[in-house]
Amino acid sequence: MKSSASLCEDRERCLITNMGRFTPLLFGCTSVTFIFSIFILFSPLPLAPTIPKQLHQDDDHTTPLIKPHQSDERCDLFKGHWVPDEKGSPYTNWSCTTIPDSKNCFKHGRKDTDFVNWRWKPQGCHLPRFDPATFFRLFQGKKLAFVGDSVSRNHMESLLCLLSQEEVPRDIYKDSEDRFRTWYFPRHDFTLMILWSKFLVEGEERMSNGTASGVYDLYLDKIDNSWAQKVPEIDFAIISNAHWFFRPMYLHKGGKVMGCVYCNEEGVEEVGVGFALRMAFRAAFEYINGCEKCKGMVTLLRTFSPAHFENGSWNTGGGCSRTSPLGKGEVDLASFERQLGNIQVEEMERAKRGGDIRVVKFGALDVTTAMLMRPDGHPGAHWGNKWMKGYNDCVHWCLPGPIDAWNDILLAVLVREAG
Repeated sequence: MKSSASLCEDRERCLITNMGRFTPLLFGCTSVTFIFSIFILFSPLPLAPTIPKQLHQDDDHTTPLIKPHQSDERCDLFKGHWVPDEKGSPYTNWSCTTIPDSKNCFKHGRKDTDFVNWRWKPQGCHLPRFDPATFFRLFQGKKLAFVGDSVSRNHMESLLCLLSQEEVPRDIYKDSEDRFRTWYFPRHDFTLMILWSKFLVEGEERMSNGTASGVYDLYLDKIDNSWAQKVPEIDFAIISNAHWFFRPMYLHKGGKVMGCVYCNEEGVEEVGVGFALRMAFRAAFEYINGCEKCKGMVTLLRTFSPAHFENGSWNTGGGCSRTSPLGKGEVDLASFERQLGNIQVEEMERAKRGGDIRVVKFGALDVTTAMLMRPDGHPGAHWGNKWMKGYNDCVHWCLPGPIDAWNDILLAVLVREAG
């Protein structure tokens, strides 16, 4: 089984675990030829990709296109496979100026461009490419917030790049740690936000002799107010989280310890990552259902995005050096990663049944299966990246890269709902 790792955040020291344990460009160009050569080097080009085992050519001519006001019972957006797409990415690291260094794989020397020449092909239908104009028509005058960890931010950064091909946004807010960020698109009166949260619920790291211990106390009956207080002012929330749960933690509720994760303490039950994740999402969804000022808000769950470490974990020399997707038959659909995604969907469905649809609507962006097939899409360290200080980053995703498909799926879900 591939191991997952905890996240590396700016201004923090990584405390990395896996499931088995705590679980230059010198732009002094003097000729057009030189400019063109640099463009070739750093831009994703539509090269002909190699089709891996069990991955077949698209059959779009036999399957329906998802259109507004149309749904097809045969279409499952979340099941399918990756197919070659010679068009490549809708943007490059040149045309999108907001890509952070940590995700800018081409800038930092990734030479193969194959990983951007694939698109997600759902079961029973064709998934259209993300269209910024359609998105802006749906979101005119709205506010959308991504709630979660740095992978949630990775998702937001992908959407930001796609939208910036239609309109350049204004960066209107950034907190001192660059964890809460707001972008505004004045021509469309659309606001895009990231509300950062480690666990969705309140969590405190234990200190040992004045030093961070890497052990957390999670309070499952207390919502992380840093995001919760912002919910009443937004129209759409995309909630995700998971990687911070792969570390030692004690779960509290009602003033009592109800269990722990990665602990070995007499009298305290080891409940596992899945239980902790379930209870945190349950608490978050219950808060949203009970939010009196959230009338009309749409809440979308984005499921677990798997890491792809091989031959070790983040801090034990693990890496991710693959250059092609996997086929459907090459991934374990009963894997622990898939189980975590299922837990999240179960809690979303529970919230949907327990809430008032006139107040809050719930839906899912189940990307887990699709991303199990994309071990080739991470920044890694073997591309010459320097920002990880020797670590491989097999958790986050290159921009551009397979994460852009999340927004193809997002728009398809919204078009269906609008219909």
